Amino acid sequence: MTAMLDIATIKAFLLVADLQSFTRAAEALGTTQAAVSLKLQRLETLLGKRLVERSPRAVRLTAEGASFLDRARALMAAHDHALSGEAPAAQSLSLGISDHAAGPELVPLLERLHAMSSNMTLAVTIGFSREMQDAYDAGELDAVIVRQEGSRRGGEKLTEDEFGWFAARRFTLPKGEPLPLATLAPPCGVRAIAVRALDKAGTAWRERFVGGGVTAVVAAALAGLAIAPLARRIAPPGLIDIGPTHKLPKLGSSKVMLHSKVSDPAKLAALRAVAATFRSAAA
Repeated sequence: MTAMLDIATIKAFLLVADLQSFTRAAEALGTTQAAVSLKLQRLETLLGKRLVERSPRAVRLTAEGASFLDRARALMAAHDHALSGEAPAAQSLSLGISDHAAGPELVPLLERLHAMSSNMTLAVTIGFSREMQDAYDAGELDAVIVRQEGSRRGGEKLTEDEFGWFAARRFTLPKGEPLPLATLAPPCGVRAIAVRALDKAGTAWRERFVGGGVTAVVAAALAGLAIAPLARRIAPPGLIDIGPTHKLPKLGSSKVMLHSKVSDPAKLAALRAVAATFRSAAA
């Protein structure tokens, strides 16, 4: 009897390859790690090849697994095309992401969404958490990834960020001068946390740089202009946390939440991949 490839198994293999984790692939599929592992074992047995190397810290494709990857993607694309017909209905996913939450996950997030559904149009908006939440509540966005603020409840926790006071290694603060800050403009929630902490500690400060986005704020800190309150997850290697050295008040932590109104299976699968990407990066 001729061996047959199972589409669900191929999908599991692709997610393991993309997320480099059986646990995250299981989250994206809405199943268990054991079930994903069993599917991969069956696939390897069927092909007579070892596709992945497992270790306590990571999952990597073998040379044969990397070779099979393109064929697996082609098979999934052909499967999706066969289901959708000659003229597939255009799908779109509108996603709002807080600027202070986007961080390094944005590139792999978009890569994995594209790999899962190259026919889906992605509309990604970056902005303040409060603005993204308001747009979501108004029905303008399918889903948002925002920092939990105020008394807002619900949603799915993706990760929890710790904040610090980040500056360039060469940064020096002249004695007796107010702390120079690089922040986003109000109503940035991270700015509000930082200012509250400084005021409560009785630490004098001044706004040295106001950026239109976190990229600009990071650039100002890297240039040595000021200190930026940032999540450790998104602070680039060129910055260090100088809070302990200068005895600055602790900023605490903040939850990154996913809120979604999506019910379409393809969009749900995409959002599960989004959630797995954030958790994978935070692990």
